[in-house]
Amino acid sequence: MSQRPLLKHIHDHSLLFTELASLRDQAITQMGLSGYQFHKTPKFYGPNGERLTVEPERSIVLPELDTLKDVRQVLKRAVPKLTDVPHSDVGYRYPTAALAGTDAPFIKRLRSEYFHRVDEDRSICRPVNLSFGIKSRGKADNRLEYEVWMPDDDPMQNPLPLFIERYGEDLPLEVRQFVQQPARVHGWMGVKRAAFEAIYYNPAALGDIAICVALSVDAYNIGARPDLSYSEQAQSSIAASNAELEWEINGYYAPCDAYLSHDEIWHAINYTLEAVGSPLDEHYHPHIIPSQESKTERILSTVMGLGSSAEEIEQMNLQPWEFMQTTSERRVKAHDPSRHVNFLGRLNRLFYQPEFQLPSINYIHDLIA
Repeated sequence: MSQRPLLKHIHDHSLLFTELASLRDQAITQMGLSGYQFHKTPKFYGPNGERLTVEPERSIVLPELDTLKDVRQVLKRAVPKLTDVPHSDVGYRYPTAALAGTDAPFIKRLRSEYFHRVDEDRSICRPVNLSFGIKSRGKADNRLEYEVWMPDDDPMQNPLPLFIERYGEDLPLEVRQFVQQPARVHGWMGVKRAAFEAIYYNPAALGDIAICVALSVDAYNIGARPDLSYSEQAQSSIAASNAELEWEINGYYAPCDAYLSHDEIWHAINYTLEAVGSPLDEHYHPHIIPSQESKTERILSTVMGLGSSAEEIEQMNLQPWEFMQTTSERRVKAHDPSRHVNFLGRLNRLFYQPEFQLPSINYIHDLIA
C-alpha cells in the first residue's frame, strides 16, 4: 500500500485542500518549472459575452470496478506527458440525490459526504458537508455547473441566497430561476471515490501552460426506488452497480509573467481532456457502457425504468432532510404500518448492503495503483 497522507484529513476540507495545493506546488517544482503560479479554471465566455461557470470533464462508465485494475499504470504508458502529483490520493463517500425529473432543463442534485461518528459502528454513517448543485444535462462539452455548500449541513434552507453570494452577476438567469423551483427526491446514488491528481505538461503543443487534472475512480450503487425501499422488480433495494473513471480540469500553472488569453487557456484545457481521454477510450473500448447520461441522470433513468412514475414521485414528495432521520415522523412501512421508516438506515444500505457492499477507498486505490 502506498503512502496516502491526505486520507487522514478527509473530514476537514480546508486542511485537505490546503495540503493538496502544497503537494501540487511541490510537483511543479520537481518537474523543473520554476517561477510558475497556480490559477483556477477561468470562467468561460459565451457567445454574448456572459461569464459562465463550466465543468471541463470527461468520463467513461464501466460494468464493474475490477475493469479499472492498474489504470494508473495504463495512464503512465499511454500519456507520458501526464505526471502524477505524489501522495495526492484522496477519497470520498458521496450519497447523491436527484432533486428534479427528466423533464427539467437542468440537473438538480444534493450531494454530501458520509462519515460515522467516533466509536460508532463504521456501517452507521451520517451525511455531512452537504452541497446543492445545478448542472447542465448530459455529458457534452462545456457543461455549466453551479454548486454551493449548505451552512450547518441544513438541507432545509433556501439555497438561492447562497448561489447569489457565490456567483453574483455571473449566475445565469435561467439557473437562478431553476434554483427557486420546488425540489423533491427522485432517487439516490451511493458513490465510493478514490481520487488523485496529475499535471499535463506538453510545451510543444501548449507552450508554457501546465494543466492540473483531477482523476477519480468511482464505484457506485443506484437505489431501485426513490425512497430506497425494496423493489419487487429488481428483487432488491439496489438496482445498478457500476464503475466510472473521470478526469476533470481543476486549474493550471503558468509563469508569473505570462499573459494567456481566454482562448489559449480553454484550448489547453480541451486539448488536455482529449489527450487523456483518447487513449483511455481506446484501451477500455471493449468494456465501456455507452452513455450520454450524467450520474444524476442515471439515477433518474434507473428509477423510472423500474416503474416509478413522475406522478408517484410528486405524490411521495420526499425531501432530502428526511434521509437524515433514523425514524420518520410521518412515513410508515408499507408492509407494517405500525413501524416508521428509517431513511438513514436505507441510505446506509445503499453503501453497505452485504451483497452490494461498496469497497473501501483504500481498496480502490490499491486496485488502480
